[in-house]
Amino acid sequence: MSQAVELSYMDEGKGQPVLLIHGFASNVQVNWVSTLWVRFLREKGYRVIAIDNRGHGQSEKLYRLEDYGAPLMAEDARRLLDHLGIDQACVMGYSMGARITAFLALAHPDRVKAAVFGGLGYNMVRGMAGTGPVAAALEAPSIEDVTNDTARTFRAFAEQTKSDLKALAACIRSSRDRLSVDDVARISCPVLVAVGETDVVGGSAEKLAELIPGAHALTIPGRDHMKAVGDKAYKEGVAAFLAEVCS
Repeated sequence: MSQAVELSYMDEGKGQPVLLIHGFASNVQVNWVSTLWVRFLREKGYRVIAIDNRGHGQSEKLYRLEDYGAPLMAEDARRLLDHLGIDQACVMGYSMGARITAFLALAHPDRVKAAVFGGLGYNMVRGMAGTGPVAAALEAPSIEDVTNDTARTFRAFAEQTKSDLKALAACIRSSRDRLSVDDVARISCPVLVAVGETDVVGGSAEKLAELIPGAHALTIPGRDHMKAVGDKAYKEGVAAFLAEVCS
C-alpha cells in the first residue's frame, strides 16, 4: 500500500470537467496557467482541474525511486477525481503527463471520457531512453558542470521552474513503465494526439494515433517540444476535439 502524499491542485470554473496533467519538471503554473490554457478552457465553458504531480510544483517532494512512476502518478490523478467527487473527466496530459494520462485511461477506463496526449506521440511506445544523463545533470553541483546538451536543457528548465532537483532526479531515475503497442490499442476512449512538427522528444503524432482505435492526430506546425505547449493551433485543435467528445 502506497504512503499518503500531499498534492496541490487547482479547480476553477463550471461545466464539464477537464483534468490537466503537466510534464516533467513543470507544474500547473508553468504548463497550464502561464500558457493561458486555464483561461482558454474556462472561457470555452469547462471546469478546469490541474494537478501538481508528486515531486513537482507545490506538491510533496519525495526522494525514493519507488515513490514515482507513471502508473502511481495516474492513481494520484484518480484519487483527485475521487476527492472532488468527479465520476468522469476529459483528461489532457503533456509529455510525461500524457504518459500518465494513458495509464489512467487503461487502469480506469470508466473515469476518462476522452484523452488528449500532448507532446508525446510515437515515443510513448518506444519508452524513454537516456534518463541517466538527465538525472546526473539534475544532481550536478552546477549547470556549468553539465556538458550533455539535452541534459543541460532539462537542468535549465528545472532551474527555471524552481524545482526540487533531487526529487526530479528520483522521478526520472524511477522505473519508466513502458506502454506497448498492444497496451495503447486497448485505450477505448476518444483520443487526440497533439505533437509539435519538430518535436523529437515526443515523436510522430500520426504514428501513435494509428495504433489507437479511432484516434485523431494533430501536428502543431513549426513547433518543438517546448514551444508547442501554448500554441494557438494546439489550443484550437483541442477545443474542437473537446466540443465533440466532452459535452
